[in-house]
Amino acid sequence: MIGCGKIGKRHAAFMSTFGKLLAVCDVDKNRADALANQFDVPAFYAIEDLLHNIKNATVAAVCTPNGLHAQHSIQLLNAGLHVICEKPMALTVEDCNKMIAVAEENNKYLFCVKQNRFNPPVAAVKKLMDEGVLGKIYSIQLNCFWNRNDDYYLNSWHGTKALDGGTLYTQFSHFIDLLYWMFGDVKHVEALIKNCKHQNAIEFEDTGVAILEFEMGIIGTINYTVNSFEQNMEGSLTIFGENGTLKIGGQYLNEIAYQCIKNYAIENLPEGNAPNNYGNYQGSMSNHDKVYENVVNVLMNNANTTVSTVEALKTVEIIQRIYSAANNTYV
Repeated sequence: MIGCGKIGKRHAAFMSTFGKLLAVCDVDKNRADALANQFDVPAFYAIEDLLHNIKNATVAAVCTPNGLHAQHSIQLLNAGLHVICEKPMALTVEDCNKMIAVAEENNKYLFCVKQNRFNPPVAAVKKLMDEGVLGKIYSIQLNCFWNRNDDYYLNSWHGTKALDGGTLYTQFSHFIDLLYWMFGDVKHVEALIKNCKHQNAIEFEDTGVAILEFEMGIIGTINYTVNSFEQNMEGSLTIFGENGTLKIGGQYLNEIAYQCIKNYAIENLPEGNAPNNYGNYQGSMSNHDKVYENVVNVLMNNANTTVSTVEALKTVEIIQRIYSAANNTYV
């Protein structure tokens, strides 16, 4: 397990549940030691030392800052390990392509974490769309209204262009993944971004608006911010179709807010997992158990991966295109 921060702790727990956690690694000695002591495994402070000393590992989880995902994944794949990479896959399409090529060269799996696909309302809506229940999709609206105060970015890689990349990468890449997964590729993008509140804390935007035209003809909008006062308020996706309108709502796409569907109703959804809770802020629904279940099934039972590397790359591509469009019209 590489990277012993907040999300790394969650991965360590699931690694020890679905397999055997052999070691942890972080350049921050205190963090590595604390997690190693918790799980009674060795701690290492450089990947090279980890690889030199741990010879019987099968899988490595990369939970380091966004800007290091490509470098660390490639290093581990070249060492003969399957890799579970946290979101986003990388910060550029170029790096994603390199990761995919190295995985193929080494005949290893590269698993990309996209846990929002497992949210019960999201899975239910995807199923009815695949079955054609909504008919032709006309338009969609994605709203992401979260809170991240200055303390979140203090003394952290969060907020830096090189290691964080931008609000869409760290806070909302799971939401962008759903757009590609549900509605396909994007043909045209227009966008505006602005740093309204965090001028002294981050090197990029805290607020943005994007208009997307999908290859299927669907028009979509994205409204996002981390300036929601004191708490997360909404993570929602509204779909307007030929035979129905519905909204997946809540703070993190965790409930059906409303629905009006021809001869159909989404009912009796299982209760989803709680959000990732990091003390003074929350993230998306915690579905990492589903991620690790899939890893085990792929490696032990030749199952299919739930997220392809091309899909993970497409998320990065769409985010890059939004930022590129915004930088051409930045105000």
